Amino acid sequence: MANDFTKEFLIEENSKFKIKDYKTSYEGNITKEEGENLLKEEKQKLYSLQEKLYADGSQSLLVVLQAMDAAGKDSLIEHVFGGVNPQGCEVTSFKTPTSKEYSHDFMWRHYIALPEKGKIGIFNRSHYENVLVCKVHPQYNLSEKVWKDVSDFDEKFWENRYESIQDFEKHLARNGTKIVKIFLHVSKEEQKQRFLDRINEGNKNWKFSTADLKERALFGDYMKAYEEAINKTSKKHAPWFVIPADQKWFARLATLQIIINALEEMDLHYPELPKEEKEALDEAKKQLEEEK
Repeated sequence: MANDFTKEFLIEENSKFKIKDYKTSYEGNITKEEGENLLKEEKQKLYSLQEKLYADGSQSLLVVLQAMDAAGKDSLIEHVFGGVNPQGCEVTSFKTPTSKEYSHDFMWRHYIALPEKGKIGIFNRSHYENVLVCKVHPQYNLSEKVWKDVSDFDEKFWENRYESIQDFEKHLARNGTKIVKIFLHVSKEEQKQRFLDRINEGNKNWKFSTADLKERALFGDYMKAYEEAINKTSKKHAPWFVIPADQKWFARLATLQIIINALEEMDLHYPELPKEEKEALDEAKKQLEEEK
């Protein structure tokens, strides 16, 4: 593809990322119709690469999706990954932790959901919720039963959280997991319109919760939390990409290209059969062709 969204939206390590400097709306030269056609074409490439990843069996790909409510994560997963082999791709949507999950450290439930070698794993929300929603609402951390008071969540506490995430991702990268982290950057104005659509359109009512409005009131606090988390954890082995998400079609296209590039960088290969197995295949072919 002529446009390289991978470089355009990549947050370089130690780049002093400022969220206000990144647009929420795409202003390039691709039209919606062109973008949707490109998405269809590129999905064929994703299908082929995912098949090769599965056959190679030596690596895995973890895609982390983070966004504010109504930014389009669910529909992006459907449109980008809808055509891949479900045997080689798994989506995990992380909700409020259960009592069992709270009885472990905050990374535990994410570790057990990681993709096996040969597969793509998609985290719809992720371990980053522990430095996003839990930073905006620090009282949530008390459910872990390690700390007694909100005053315990000082600067050192958050630095330790970022460090734990960095160590987790570094460990994964060292052991064959390629990591791509996507932040769908939607404007407060577009979020408002999508909330209104959910209220006005009967078949979308189920998507809306009054709790969404309470979180919307903290939009600025969330942007600060995202900015800090991205600055602290965008690394060469686990980069963040900040994608304008006011136009869903474009967010899907850019995400797809970033994922394709990540898979191509993995240098995947179909397994080479040993000489004996090749000879056995030739013999099987001969027998089949000689059948009457």
